[in-house]
Amino acid sequence: MLRDTAQRETRLLPGAEMVMVPAGAKLLVASITVVGNKKTRPNIITREVPFSPGQSYGLQELADLFETAQQQLMNTTLFHSVKVSAGQFDGNCVEVVVQVVERWYIFPFPYFKLIDRNFNQWLIDQKASLKRVNYGTKLLYNNVTGRNDKIRLWLFTGYTQQASISYERPYFDKQLRWGYRLFMSAAKAKEINYNTIDDKQMFWRSDNQFARQFSSFGGELTYRKKLFARHQFGLTYFTEQVLDTIVQMNPDYFFGGLTRVRFPEFSYRFSYQKVDYIPYPLSGEAYRIRFTKGGWSKETRVWQLHGEAFRSWPIGADYYLSMQAYGGIKLPFSQPFFNRRFLGYGDIFLRGYEYYVIDGVAGGYLRASLTRELAEVRLPVPEIIRRKKGLTNVPVRIFARVFANSGYVHNPQPGLNQLNNKLLHAAGIGIDLLTLYDITFRFEYSFNQLGQNGLFLHRNISF
Repeated sequence: MLRDTAQRETRLLPGAEMVMVPAGAKLLVASITVVGNKKTRPNIITREVPFSPGQSYGLQELADLFETAQQQLMNTTLFHSVKVSAGQFDGNCVEVVVQVVERWYIFPFPYFKLIDRNFNQWLIDQKASLKRVNYGTKLLYNNVTGRNDKIRLWLFTGYTQQASISYERPYFDKQLRWGYRLFMSAAKAKEINYNTIDDKQMFWRSDNQFARQFSSFGGELTYRKKLFARHQFGLTYFTEQVLDTIVQMNPDYFFGGLTRVRFPEFSYRFSYQKVDYIPYPLSGEAYRIRFTKGGWSKETRVWQLHGEAFRSWPIGADYYLSMQAYGGIKLPFSQPFFNRRFLGYGDIFLRGYEYYVIDGVAGGYLRASLTRELAEVRLPVPEIIRRKKGLTNVPVRIFARVFANSGYVHNPQPGLNQLNNKLLHAAGIGIDLLTLYDITFRFEYSFNQLGQNGLFLHRNISF
């Protein structure tokens, strides 16, 4: 009896009853059954599963693969919930069941968005001006044909008059490795950021004519052989035109006194993401590298290389430590103003310096955060939604964070700015709210080395 006990293991796979497995024995995956998918094609779901029928695994190895499959399927953003579990056993053969609850996929809704970098900059610096708001219609259509393909249509006016459309299909081959994206956009605006002075954006506005007109069109080819790594090859053609007044106020806006530039841009991007949940990663690692070659003439020529790295570790019950690094360089260092934007634009910024932009041609930052999950609240939903979508509640997860970051930007043409060419740092505390459809709100109170502090609101900022 003692010998028999030593040779056998008792373990539990998700969804299975207690099973007795000889030590070192393998379980054969006999089949994978998908349940709950009303629109998503089964092969799109099994594409994210890191095993296939006919393969054998140890019990603990298979349990770990179940968890990876569940994380990968959640990271497709197609489902409210995913459960990967063992079904029926027949000897050493096991049926795997993948149960999903699909999201809504069509979102036509009114569009209202501030054009400023963040809420604080619009509220404080711009006095909550409604002239600095875009409004219109935005259509998001996900999983159009059940292949996780996407249509994006934007039609809006206000600060910027813009129309854009894109279509993305992650796979078009039988092996589910190659995909593509096509896009085009045209816009014009009566206000333009024509310079940076005292590390603040300078704007000029005309009520009678458009100060800036710009457009782009192009496509990307994507390649994803396995689960975590993706390659993207893109070609885009850009045009931009500004009024003569802009060049008079800032002769370096474009080089050579030009008021119009046209140029192609070739890009290559590599990304590796192995995290528990992409919209708000608490464990795992991710990397991105982006290389672009834009323009051929001396007025538009630029080579760019940018990279990001992220790592997060659980360090105890409900505590997580994360580190993030970003770096970039633009060559040659002599660039026109419209190519010198660096930190403070979009999601590339230093916390604690939200009121500033830092232009330059090389630099980066390092961020560190300690996060603790405080609570998870589940709000009930109406009965009609429960019956139609299988969604019983709306989860809201609440996190507390302490953070610090430090950055540096090199600018050989700093002009009347003070934050270039020096090491900057800031720290603070924050509360994050994470809910359905990857919506994240971050409330942060930070302190910087200039002796300034303040409360800042960010939305959907993650790696």
